[in-house]
Amino acid sequence: MRALITGGAGFIGSNLADRLAGEGHEVVVFDAVARPGVERNLAWLQGRHGARIIDMRADVRDERALAEAGRKADVIFHLAAQVAVTTSLVDPVDDFEINVRGALNVLEVARRRSTPVIFASTNKVYGDLADVPLELAGEAYRPQEAGLRVRGVSESRPLDFHTPYGCSKGAADQYVLDYARSYGLPTCVLRMSCIYGPRQMGTEDQGWVAHFLIRALEGQPIVIYGDGRQVRDILDVGDAVQAYVSAWRRIDQVSGRAFNLGGGPANAVSLLQLIGYIEEVTGRKVEVSFADWRAGDQRYYVSDPSAARRELGLDEARDWHSGVAALAEWLAAERGRSGASRQPAEAV
Repeated sequence: MRALITGGAGFIGSNLADRLAGEGHEVVVFDAVARPGVERNLAWLQGRHGARIIDMRADVRDERALAEAGRKADVIFHLAAQVAVTTSLVDPVDDFEINVRGALNVLEVARRRSTPVIFASTNKVYGDLADVPLELAGEAYRPQEAGLRVRGVSESRPLDFHTPYGCSKGAADQYVLDYARSYGLPTCVLRMSCIYGPRQMGTEDQGWVAHFLIRALEGQPIVIYGDGRQVRDILDVGDAVQAYVSAWRRIDQVSGRAFNLGGGPANAVSLLQLIGYIEEVTGRKVEVSFADWRAGDQRYYVSDPSAARRELGLDEARDWHSGVAALAEWLAAERGRSGASRQPAEAV
């Protein structure tokens, strides 16, 4: 089989490409190679899989290049995007062109051959969840409603787009679902919470788990926007990749569906809690400062992953302590400092 992965040299894309190529599939890595670090991901893929990795450097706004890349594809995983809320506020037109026009280009390519499309959406489609009453529990916010604490946010939550990024990803999300309704195109949407793992080159604007680890390993301070008690459910990239592969394999059963994809309540952690754990893992004290809340930031977002686990046949997510410790080891090794991190006994 041949898979086309837009954004295939990125963090999730390269891990997905590695999985598919390792299973013997050809993988077209369609990527503008604009983000720092992605060239290393591409070289890593080519070194591991040789000719099974087809390097196509282009932008999803380039309709001709996309049409050529999708000409023989058996499935399209659409991961390419403008990924930062901050960048969308600076240049909302560019954000729209990449995230909405790019998604429409992918759908039109897929419609010609009825190629399945699996789309990477985001929890930002649910807005800032300001209507959810919260309370403080130590270093973390939690919902006052016990049921929401136990289950997390389900797909029945009304959509409420905030910030240009939320609007563009939300619009693309709805286009992907509507192409299943309007044209019978086999599509599936995965609304991701925070994904972390190897090959993530986190920055202050995106990929916060890796960003915090990188700053700690380099002895650099961390700036928190807000009070640090905001909570997310975090998911190891291996679990995310399994969801994408399962959505493809079960596309006949899940076409036209959107699923929340995250670690769930068992893997919910606040920024301050994660920093505390990073200090244990690295053996280093982390200097922290605080700045104003960012637009549209959710004080609490935890996915209810039950529908995804049931319909996609997913196992329980990897425990975040184990996953974060493993990412710390990978990042330390990438920097030529193996042994700069250690795994605490309670994470074993």
